[in-house]
Amino acid sequence: MFAADRMPMTTLHDCAAPGASTPAILEKTPLERYVPPAKPSLIGLSRAELGAVCARIGVPPAQQRMRVQQLWHWLYVRGADCFDAMTSMSKELRTALGSHYTLARPEIVAEQISADGTRKWLLRLPGEHEGERPHDVECVYIPETDRGTLCISSQVGCTLNCSFCHTGTQRLVRNLTAGEIVGQVMIARDRLGDWPRKPGPPGEAASSRPAAPGVGARVPSEASRLVSNVVMMGMGEPLYNFEAVRDALLIVADNEGLALSKRRVTLSTSGVVPLIGRVGAEIGCMLAVSLHAVTDAVRNELVPLNRKYPIADLMEACRNYPGLTNAKRITFEYVMLKGVNDQLADAKALIKLIKGIPAKINLIPFNPWPGTRYDCSDWDQIERFSEYVFKAGYSSPVRTPRGRDILAACGQLKSTTEKLSARERLALRAMAMTE
Repeated sequence: MFAADRMPMTTLHDCAAPGASTPAILEKTPLERYVPPAKPSLIGLSRAELGAVCARIGVPPAQQRMRVQQLWHWLYVRGADCFDAMTSMSKELRTALGSHYTLARPEIVAEQISADGTRKWLLRLPGEHEGERPHDVECVYIPETDRGTLCISSQVGCTLNCSFCHTGTQRLVRNLTAGEIVGQVMIARDRLGDWPRKPGPPGEAASSRPAAPGVGARVPSEASRLVSNVVMMGMGEPLYNFEAVRDALLIVADNEGLALSKRRVTLSTSGVVPLIGRVGAEIGCMLAVSLHAVTDAVRNELVPLNRKYPIADLMEACRNYPGLTNAKRITFEYVMLKGVNDQLADAKALIKLIKGIPAKINLIPFNPWPGTRYDCSDWDQIERFSEYVFKAGYSSPVRTPRGRDILAACGQLKSTTEKLSARERLALRAMAMTE
């Protein structure tokens, strides 16, 4: 039986585009599922799950709450990568933990550093079937003068197939677990020396990093951290992996652990309308919507999911987003494609479309990738578009392309997990998907 047959989490929705002779696939089905190792990692576990771990290894009920607090501190404040480092717990307890669990993060198999300082990590994750090729995802760190933004992934591949996005050309292998999502934040802080008393990456001067506090010192403030912001804008559509993404982001924003403010955590969606309200109600983070067009006809081509959730439904979900205020605006992402969506008429229609929604417009110069049929809008045209939006009363920053030389810019992420096994090829053919 194919992995796809065992994974009904998402289904294929075929519908013909206007004038098209073959149906367009709106949503891909995962080829595999996550299979936990014999010794699972504690990374990504909630307090309740850590309590169950303590009970499983024989911690007396009267001590479990204290032990959970200690584990949480060592995992998410100190960034411990081995149980021996947890010196506030007895050696016996550390041995028991190490006999059944690990503190493993995803494996870094490659690191690229752009001329502008952007870092891209290729992370290796286990596959479902022993002996088959493991799976890779990408994670990108973007340093700026006033912040350090970490762009993390939620899927191996992507459920969707947005025509301008490199990641969308990749098959969907599986969803990431909460631990694999949180693990990307842990890895970034490991590599950057962003934990108390941990060194930075090779070759980086210690003086270029915030001073590490001593034992017992308070956690560095958000402003002093190298990873100060997290965006779910990497590989995958986060809302097709909602539960794992929610659980991971709640850990990232927990004020007794990784402690990033929810206003510094942003989830980007292509418009999975039924789940947008749950993001605000259950996660409470900032919301970004990949809009990219102002008419259904154009958005159907750029974001085929629009055929299922058209613009009118998407805008209604945005207007009803829980907690929406001028201080907590929705970001509408708009990639600038030459001759497709970049005319002054598009800018005027955009303003009408978002009227009444506290929002800002993030204009993204298109980042080319091998094989794309799109071109980036001329810079003068981008500036005219931005100026019109700004004069209409909306913030309209033009996102500076970062990491283009290492294919780390917006829309360019695509892992090297491209060689398919015979089983995967058969599964793809069975779903009428081709390489």
